[in-house]
Amino acid sequence: MNTATSPELGRLRWRCRRGMLELDMLLGRFLDERYPHLNARQQHDFAALLELDDPDLWQRLRGGAATGCDVEQMLRDGQI
Repeated sequence: MNTATSPELGRLRWRCRRGMLELDMLLGRFLDERYPHLNARQQHDFAALLELDDPDLWQRLRGGAATGCDVEQMLRDGQI
């Protein structure tokens, strides 16, 4: 298990703040509850998902165009 440092978590928390309340809540809860238990690849995948625009990210997490990464599936399935 790879754990992020406080500055890294702070940057991720800032990136989890979105223009959609639903994304704010989903991503913030995931960061608090699941992120510390992810391996390095999954943490990288989570950071990559945060690069997406809100509409694209919301579509993926609601079952649209999926990448198939573990983290995306966890978020989609509500494994928080």
